[in-house]
Amino acid sequence: MPSKLAHLILAHAYPKQLERLINRLQHADADIYIHLDAKSKIKDFIHLQCSNVFFVKKRTSVVWGTYSLVQATLDGMYEILHAQRSYSHINLLSAQDYPLKSADEIQRFFQDNTDKSFLDSPVIGEGWMDGVHRVENFNFGDYKFPGHYLLQYAVNFLRIKKRVPAGLIPYGRSQWFTITPQCAEFMINYLESHPDVKRYFRMSFAPDEFIFQTILGNSPLKDTLVNDNLRYINFPAGHLHPTTITTADAVALTTCGKLYARKFDPRTDSVILNYLDWVAQFGIDLDSQEFKCLKYIFNS
Repeated sequence: MPSKLAHLILAHAYPKQLERLINRLQHADADIYIHLDAKSKIKDFIHLQCSNVFFVKKRTSVVWGTYSLVQATLDGMYEILHAQRSYSHINLLSAQDYPLKSADEIQRFFQDNTDKSFLDSPVIGEGWMDGVHRVENFNFGDYKFPGHYLLQYAVNFLRIKKRVPAGLIPYGRSQWFTITPQCAEFMINYLESHPDVKRYFRMSFAPDEFIFQTILGNSPLKDTLVNDNLRYINFPAGHLHPTTITTADAVALTTCGKLYARKFDPRTDSVILNYLDWVAQFGIDLDSQEFKCLKYIFNS
């Protein structure tokens, strides 16, 4: 089984932050693919390209909350699958993510789990109540016909509900995941052969947060899925965006056992990134006096 990783990064801004992320992901058994939003200027990012860093050729103009995020992800996965390189996993990141472990530790983890895919995938309506409106309510943000917002308001005001097609049980919560190439290929082929399912998700708000989990969770590959996307994300209930991680999260990041975290903004706090670099390089003993002092400093 191949053990090489393909990181797929969705980016639209902050080339310096993206460069820092790339440097932390670098490994002899890792390639990095960047989907740069079609609205962004490639000249600001092209210097990042090297022997194992590639830009996805098909670029989508991404609009938050619409199917465009799904399309950008699918296009990136398609290019990875046709790159004539063997990978054990495709790891989806944003340019504002950052690893919590060293590249070697991450590589070893996926070497030990070559047949597993990792997604945040509770049943919507049970493990993720906030997702119910994604399943039922119409959203026409992906369509540009005149009056589409008025129509969206009208059908939702009248409580006309979408029906999940093909008898699918809806799963989901977070768009970020690490999946096997087999799962990626299944996703692409399934959506090509089920236009009704694609249409349903195009009429949903933020479909990127439950389309992959729903399709894979109802597929023959469902037993290979692990309900854990290996990410630390501070997402307050009822909020549409996660909070920005700062040094106040240092202890939680060190003890959470996850591989990645989001989201970071060096303009708000770059010290936390320096800390994570230090931990990845030197490690830290959670029972040591050093870590106890760290907890005292960050919690005081």
